[in-house]
Amino acid sequence: MASGDTMAAWDALAARSPSTNYPTLDLRNGHVVLDFDDTTDETTYFFGLLPAHYGGGDFTAVVKWMATTATSGDVDWEAAFERHSSSVDLDSDSFGTDGTATQTTAATNGAVSTASISVSPATTPAAGESYRLRISRNANADDMVGDAELLSVELREA
Repeated sequence: MASGDTMAAWDALAARSPSTNYPTLDLRNGHVVLDFDDTTDETTYFFGLLPAHYGGGDFTAVVKWMATTATSGDVDWEAAFERHSSSVDLDSDSFGTDGTATQTTAATNGAVSTASISVSPATTPAAGESYRLRISRNANADDMVGDAELLSVELREA
């Protein structure tokens, strides 16, 4: 694979929520979005399989999002990768270190913003392995008032 190649892509309906502090499903003009609070750190997960042509290395998570009402401020997004190899116990989390990106809200309400987050696995995954990608809003660190509405996530080879 080449740098920038798409490994996987998901819309908001593909998200898997934890038992607490998760974004809520919402509709915006017929588009399904996940509403991430501005007062609570919230997290969701996306599941995937690495394609057979994946050659190893880091990733970029590309988050497409909108603000519910805001036209200014920044949102702090975080992403982490969890490899599912035969040596990983899935009864506990084994994510790599969170990558972060601060993205300024679009000046036009309803316009899509894009945050690109560098993601490094804790250990190098192999082609064909399953994984989870964790996406979070660090509401304690950003200054945008109101929900951040996640529209989609793309995982690219870095």
